[in-house]
Amino acid sequence: MSRLHLHLLSDSTGETLEMVAKAALAQFEDTDVIRHFWPMVRSRQHLDRIMTDIAANPGLVLFTLVNSETRTRLEEHCRALGLPSVPALDAVTDALEDVLGQEAKGKPGRQHLMDDAYFERVEAIQFTIAHDDGVAWEDWEEADIVLAGVSRSSKTPTSIYLANRGYKVANIPIVVESPPPTELFGLRRPLIVGLTTAPERLIQVRRNRLLSLNQAPETAYVDIEKVNREVQFARRMFADNGWPVIDVTRRSIEETAAAVINLLNERHAAGEPAPGANPL
Repeated sequence: MSRLHLHLLSDSTGETLEMVAKAALAQFEDTDVIRHFWPMVRSRQHLDRIMTDIAANPGLVLFTLVNSETRTRLEEHCRALGLPSVPALDAVTDALEDVLGQEAKGKPGRQHLMDDAYFERVEAIQFTIAHDDGVAWEDWEEADIVLAGVSRSSKTPTSIYLANRGYKVANIPIVVESPPPTELFGLRRPLIVGLTTAPERLIQVRRNRLLSLNQAPETAYVDIEKVNREVQFARRMFADNGWPVIDVTRRSIEETAAAVINLLNERHAAGEPAPGANPL
């Protein structure tokens, strides 16, 4: 197995750089990657301190630095050490400059400005946390999205991911013995989406959850017949109400969220009002 020291330098939070690196690394197997993460690099002194660690752990350097002096100094250091350095966003920025006919602003962290969109995202996150797992159903009409599904069908993590994209999300567990409040079936503004999964996969997830809580892994919660009834009950409810359904069995949280957003876009294209969202 090959080993790689990967140095990620950013003059902002480094979130974008981490996502780029993660997406690229997913294409490679049998590689031991040691990440060195350096956010908020905005001074020559800070960069010089970082170079000591880079010299001690030579590898690939990826960076998003908009200050020309800082990035030039980084590139000079890397050349002196014989290390490759890659500006992760330059190609995209250059293409946008050509197409838009204007120069990039060159200001660190512009995507994290505390503008109206930022505060709307904060509000969406607060709403979503306050309306997790069926709580505060009286306010569901204010939501952009309502996710419904049996326990451990990824409702909460998907809700939080969507909230970070600016959507107000509520989620409700579908339980055979405890039907949801009747208000769920009369909602008009939110897009209601059913999340379903294969019973076998659901049992595996639930069993792992029980083990993580140091609880007995063999209970009715993971009984195959009971789980099958739960999943069938939820699917019947989704079908009876005409709610779109997403099978999350082999989907990541990001993929599930993208599918939900596509459903919102289709709803908007069909002429229905689309809830506001502010992508990161």
